[in-house]
Amino acid sequence: MKMIKMGVLLSLLLIAGTAVAGDFKVGVVDTERILRESAPAMKAEKKIEKEFSGRDQEIKKTMKQAKDMQTLLDKDTNVQQDNIDHRNKERELSALNVNLQRMQREFREDLSLRKNEELAVVLERANKAIQLIAETEKFDLILQEAVYRNPKIDITDKVIKSLATDKADSK
Repeated sequence: MKMIKMGVLLSLLLIAGTAVAGDFKVGVVDTERILRESAPAMKAEKKIEKEFSGRDQEIKKTMKQAKDMQTLLDKDTNVQQDNIDHRNKERELSALNVNLQRMQREFREDLSLRKNEELAVVLERANKAIQLIAETEKFDLILQEAVYRNPKIDITDKVIKSLATDKADSK
């Protein structure tokens, strides 16, 4: 008798859950796509490129200088291996390579840090846009990461459009 009551209660709960699920509105957002295609993300990318272009040019100049010095040393090797000037140039090339590696490492670290900072701002704005869309269109749940997303419930395009028309973009 107790098992029958539990079975009936469980059946009623499942039926009630199915009835409620019929009105349940779900959306999915592709965050990676927003970080690639949205106007604020593209603007942030251009800002970072502009900010780091000087250092990138400096690194390229140093790389060319090291390559030219290596070519010169390779030519001189056949002529004067024991020459003091040749050994000094080898030390200078070694120091230049160490400096170049340091510059490249610092550049990568700084670039990564700045990208993360800018993308955090973009994600914050995207989350606000998602919340606005959820409230306006009466969504019950919006997921940002999913293994599979049906195009019918994907609202990524709406978020990208919302970010493109967002007035906060002018700040």
